[in-house]
Amino acid sequence: MDPVTPRGFRDVLPQEAAERTAISEALARVFEAWGYGPVETPVAEELAVLEAGAGSLRGTAFRLFDSDGRLLALRPEMTVPIARLVASRLADARGPHRMRYLADVFREQASLRGQARQFTQAGVELIGASGPAADAEMVALLVEAVAATGLGRFTVALGTVAVLGALLEASGAEEGWRGEVRAAAHDRNLVEIDRLAAREGLPTGVARALPAVVRLQGRREAIAACREHVAACGCAGVLDDFEATWDILEAAGVADHVTVDFGTMRSFDYYTGIVCEVLAPGLGLPVGGGGRYDGVLAAFGTPAPAAGFAVGIERLHIALTEQRAVPAVRRVDAVLTGEDAAEVFEAASSLRQAGWRVRLAPGASGESAVAEAGAFGAFEALRATGGRIVRLDRAGQPADPLPDPPAGPVRPEGGVRS
Repeated sequence: MDPVTPRGFRDVLPQEAAERTAISEALARVFEAWGYGPVETPVAEELAVLEAGAGSLRGTAFRLFDSDGRLLALRPEMTVPIARLVASRLADARGPHRMRYLADVFREQASLRGQARQFTQAGVELIGASGPAADAEMVALLVEAVAATGLGRFTVALGTVAVLGALLEASGAEEGWRGEVRAAAHDRNLVEIDRLAAREGLPTGVARALPAVVRLQGRREAIAACREHVAACGCAGVLDDFEATWDILEAAGVADHVTVDFGTMRSFDYYTGIVCEVLAPGLGLPVGGGGRYDGVLAAFGTPAPAAGFAVGIERLHIALTEQRAVPAVRRVDAVLTGEDAAEVFEAASSLRQAGWRVRLAPGASGESAVAEAGAFGAFEALRATGGRIVRLDRAGQPADPLPDPPAGPVRPEGGVRS
């Protein structure tokens, strides 16, 4: 039997897993500091529930039948499961609800695309709050959380689907054409948008605004330029909340990491207002993203405004690696050997009480303990003998004993002492 993993799935080895844990913990500390509490949802949901909130998941969700004959799906994202949780378990609870999560999600990918089918997301959902202040909270929290992981060079591209929605409404065109425009915008297919905007019979303002707006990027000047285009279509007010959100971000001091990009769209169709993506130099895919989705909870009979975002841990790890900013991971402090296994266990307990991280190697020779310490980046190779804990030198010979009781480990670099 060839022990291979399925396509699109992978093993995570100890060093990478430890680095990912450090990244996740850095994000969680910021989420917690903003008052977001942890939640967990099942890895599988009823497919009908997921599609009620997210639309059709054909070709996206892993589907399976349970023993009751119900059609389930592995969650492809966390927004709809958390919306379902709020609608079913917290419908009568006082909001707004601020929730954070760290979860694996699963998406089917075509065989030739070479993309992951399981990945880890850390994110938040703010349910029951609307308006510019709530939108600004999402964006500011996203900026602060990503920065806290050590990523120095990144941008949050901020747009709004409300502009495209207003232009499509002003077009007066049939739904088929509107759907083509939305699909082209999601794919950022500017050539196709240009073609669709050249359709005969479109109002002049819409025909000019569509190809121009999706190309607008910048800061406040991009908002002003967009307002001119939508004003010509009779819908200038659609930008009022967006501009107010930008004002708050500037006042909060996070706008340096944010750029306005009205071409920003997201892959799910439930977004109703702001949308954002975290972009890192040299990485061809967004590190994370999210937006406002005020219509999702209405699908479960409990209408409420909502917004949120998710950060992909794998992509963030890659971005941090490329910027040489991966969080430092604490190594093993010591490899502990000794002839008497009971004495080794007793000595290891005293070390752990003093804050050491200890790897046991009872019965190993001094040379073997030193080699193991070197292989795992331990600060010390130690031997428990005669009721004492003795340091070993690079040759595996006893050197000076540790104080009794031992102090916490303080060495700043790995490797066995000389």
